[in-house]
Amino acid sequence: MSKKDKHITRFELDASNPPPLTAKQQAALEALSAMPDSEIDYSDIPQQESLYRPAKEMTTVRIDTDVLAWLRGYGRGYQTKINAILRREMLDSKNVPNNNA
Repeated sequence: MSKKDKHITRFELDASNPPPLTAKQQAALEALSAMPDSEIDYSDIPQQESLYRPAKEMTTVRIDTDVLAWLRGYGRGYQTKINAILRREMLDSKNVPNNNA
């Protein structure tokens, strides 16, 4: 066991049998349900798009040496950067009329 693992607390929750709410939790829920929707702060809820995680597929791509060096110059995550660049290009191309049709 590493030093880092000593500080990990593990907790399992049975979603079909959750623990009962405390009085404080129950009071907070009742106050929230009494509020009109317009007064509820939803700013801490992630947007639906950020929950989307597309499937990944391993592939081999030949990239010019200087381009790869430039990408690796950003440090860790250069493969993620490659994917982001390609995704941006893919989305941009959907907004441009196809001249080959």
